[in-house]
Amino acid sequence: MKKLLSYFSPFEWALWGCSSAVIILSYILGQEFYILTLIASLVGVSSLIFIAKGNVVGQFLIIIFSVLYGIVSLKFRYYGEMITYVFMSLPSAVVACIAWLKNPSDKGKTEVKIAKMTKRKLLLLSLASIAVTVVFYFILEYFDTPNLFLSTLSVSTSFFAASLLIFRSPYYALAYGANDIVLIGLWVFASFESLSYLPMVFCFLTFLVNDGYGFLSWKKREKRQNSPSNN
Repeated sequence: MKKLLSYFSPFEWALWGCSSAVIILSYILGQEFYILTLIASLVGVSSLIFIAKGNVVGQFLIIIFSVLYGIVSLKFRYYGEMITYVFMSLPSAVVACIAWLKNPSDKGKTEVKIAKMTKRKLLLLSLASIAVTVVFYFILEYFDTPNLFLSTLSVSTSFFAASLLIFRSPYYALAYGANDIVLIGLWVFASFESLSYLPMVFCFLTFLVNDGYGFLSWKKREKRQNSPSNN
């Protein structure tokens, strides 16, 4: 326990604590309750603080979050979200786990080695994202998915972000930030129909803040890993 307490900085503990408190408060104040929205949100925000540290534990938590979030999404018929997280984010997290475990910053360390995003990788990823977006648009349209445009955009941004995590790029956080904004919009619409989904709105608001910190943390770590003293 002492080792865990010292692993995170006071700011990181405060960020996690405030994020969790906001999510719990939104759940308590909601007029309707769906316990999985609360559990999924707390698991999700916990995963981000580990991801920000470049720790593979965050990837394992993303796997759990993907399952829970998929169930919540299915309940509201957000098929795009369910398909994205269960059949894309979950497998991507598994692949990322393997990639991170194979590429520690130093032997025996839990921190992942940050990789440079080449132009070739970016081009291939962009082309793949366009293909995924087009295919999912027609899939979601077939299932009469609510808020089709935002649901499709969520698939696109989520795919891009998950792929950047596999590539160990700091820019995963910016892509997930874009995804957070889309998801805030999606769950705001869902909350109009049932306040039980309100915690999901606050969930992704806290995710947006945490992803912002994750980007700054990774860029700082990238600079440290590339310094002459570490080469």
